[in-house]
Amino acid sequence: MTRALTLDDFVLAGIALAAGLVAAFLLRTLLRWLGKHALRTRWGGDDVIVDALRTVVPWGAIVGGAAAAGAVLPLTRTVQHHVNQSLTVLFILVVSVSAARAVAALVRTVAQSRSGVAASASIFVNITRVVVLAIGFLVVLQTLGISIAPLLTALGVGGLAVALALQDTLANLFAGIHILASKTVQPGDYIRLSSGEEGYVTDINWRQTTIRNLSNNLVIIPNGQLAGTNMTNYNRPEEQLTILLQAGVAYDSDLEHVERVTMEVIAEVMNEIDGAVPEHEPAVRFHTFGDSRIGFTIILGVGEFSDQYRIKHEFIKRLHKRYRAEGIRIPAPTRTVSLQQSAVVIPQQRGAGETEDVASVSMDTDPGRVSPRHEIS
Repeated sequence: MTRALTLDDFVLAGIALAAGLVAAFLLRTLLRWLGKHALRTRWGGDDVIVDALRTVVPWGAIVGGAAAAGAVLPLTRTVQHHVNQSLTVLFILVVSVSAARAVAALVRTVAQSRSGVAASASIFVNITRVVVLAIGFLVVLQTLGISIAPLLTALGVGGLAVALALQDTLANLFAGIHILASKTVQPGDYIRLSSGEEGYVTDINWRQTTIRNLSNNLVIIPNGQLAGTNMTNYNRPEEQLTILLQAGVAYDSDLEHVERVTMEVIAEVMNEIDGAVPEHEPAVRFHTFGDSRIGFTIILGVGEFSDQYRIKHEFIKRLHKRYRAEGIRIPAPTRTVSLQQSAVVIPQQRGAGETEDVASVSMDTDPGRVSPRHEIS
């Protein structure tokens, strides 16, 4: 120290530190007020920015007050340098963490706005957070006087060994990035794989894709496997889809009457059941002369994949009830079985010196009629 500490030095340092604390409290209160107003806007980015500033600005005021307190104290040049350096590192860490949180939240907001669902693709969020924190760490090292050039060189050389050791992990990482970048699958889409797994995509992270099936269980699929398999996406290119129901009526039915009744039931279901698409043009198409009935296909429009089960349920109940009221028969499949038997020779055991009797049984080969005949010789 250049001189001895006095009471005035402590008072001034305390005033500077208290001013920083008071400023931090007032700024945090102001930012909290701004946050309430930001919630009223449609854009979610202002909420993220205010939330980040709510952490950075108060800490900045505290660090500034501590720096001012250190400046009024009669410290040596070396101690003053270390104090300033420590406060700078603390402020950089706070800014890095807040920036990582803010940028990750902005990426999540953009992902939600593009996919239109509540879930988010955490792969981009995690990558962004790691990149921002890594930049902050390098800045801290540079502030401490540690050269980052050798570190970057070592990371470049060691990165090759890490890449060889983590081939599957990196393959899943880049497969996830490719899936999201190509927009073949987005969180919220309902997909079905050729291997049989199906459900709603809830998240795509750096290693795997999480699918929630209709039984509310989670199916975990590696990104590499998802990118290399055949898949049906029921939300692309649009969420609405067409479903086909198969039905049939008896041969003696009036097909014009059947079509008219069926269309009336379709109109009733489309206008009353949630998830149906009334503006979708329904259709009834006869297509097959079956064994016991005339088959036809009913074409309906639904809002999204899971709506089809509720609509099928209601439609089948109402159509069956209406057909019974109108006297339209839905015949059950019948089968006629014809039995045929050929002649069977049955040898009879006799004693020595006796003639052998042979019993012969034959059946008439006329289909549908069985007439046994017995011949004894």
